[in-house]
Amino acid sequence: MPAYARTIADETDGLLHYIDQQRLGLRAAAFGVTEEQARLTPTASTLSLGGLIKHVANVERGWMVETVLGKQLERTEEDYLKGFELTADETLEGALAFYDEVARETERIVAEIGDLEYRVQVPDQPWFPKDVEHWTLRWVLLHLIEETARHGGHADIIRESIDGSNFYVNWAAMEGAPAPW
Repeated sequence: MPAYARTIADETDGLLHYIDQQRLGLRAAAFGVTEEQARLTPTASTLSLGGLIKHVANVERGWMVETVLGKQLERTEEDYLKGFELTADETLEGALAFYDEVARETERIVAEIGDLEYRVQVPDQPWFPKDVEHWTLRWVLLHLIEETARHGGHADIIRESIDGSNFYVNWAAMEGAPAPW
């Protein structure tokens, strides 16, 4: 996948492609790291590359399945807390495969709904606005772009703290392209 977004066909294609571009940032941050490095927390936070990928996949699935479709996912508080780390029985490869599965699920849900104006009920949670009755599928996709980009930035900082590499160097290595400088 190119480091920059391709030409898009329509708004839905563009939104899905830009989410995918942000996923690429997370993948690039994790490219070439060892299992040990995927678990490192080299900054002041407790975030690791593997944990971030797992968290962002869970967040995307939560927005698409719970918020958009209104289906409850089976999760406990412990599941939520462990969603920020790779547990002893998990691997970075497994987290990336899960992220791929979530991406396909998002694309399927969007295709099945087929309408960016589709109304999405705002959940009754204290952190959501009380003066908004619904969002649209478009709003949710834009939010996922923003959420994924925010965590992609976290992943960049973590990766740079591990070995000094950055998105463009890692992306080029992923693609077998020449280093950008």
